[in-house]
Amino acid sequence: MNNYLNFIFLTLVLVIIPGPDYILITKNTLEFGKLAGLKTLFGTCSALMCHTFLSIIGLSALLVKSAVLYSLVKYIGACYLIYLGVKSLLVKQPNNQTDAKPTKTNFYLQGLVTNLFNPKIAVFFLTFLPQFVDATNSSWWHFGVLGLTYIVVTFTIFGLYTLLLNHIRHVFEKDTTQNVINKSAGAILVFFGIKLILSD
Repeated sequence: MNNYLNFIFLTLVLVIIPGPDYILITKNTLEFGKLAGLKTLFGTCSALMCHTFLSIIGLSALLVKSAVLYSLVKYIGACYLIYLGVKSLLVKQPNNQTDAKPTKTNFYLQGLVTNLFNPKIAVFFLTFLPQFVDATNSSWWHFGVLGLTYIVVTFTIFGLYTLLLNHIRHVFEKDTTQNVINKSAGAILVFFGIKLILSD
């Protein structure tokens, strides 16, 4: 039980570290509202479920061991982040916030792709989760429980964060403020994309 509690605590610490997910959820929630932020979050959690499943069946280990496959996934993920960043930098701000309708934006896909094609997450699942698996009773369901716990903690933290952003969204309604948010988010996403490309 203590081992599991330690896992939850460390997961909380890791989840609150700023990354691309925070940027996407912040941007989408402030610009389009709570539903957009939650859709992004659902995409993120779906990707984490995929990583958990791939780790259980051993495909994540194959990804890590194959330099070609690892690089391919990394470059796809990095290019997508850069694409989202450039798109945000070039977006034309509507005359008022009510004009910002997310009809052409797939927020779920944004959360899904940015996490699914991030090989660092696969490496994380392969190195972090096994530390808390009981060596005397190691099994796929134990690994699955840890993965599910990580997803639940992620959903809870980001879900509360999305609701908070939605609550204070009216503060950022001015066109100039929205423009600053878009440009800042875009620049940071491009940075994360370049950082991913340059990573080992």
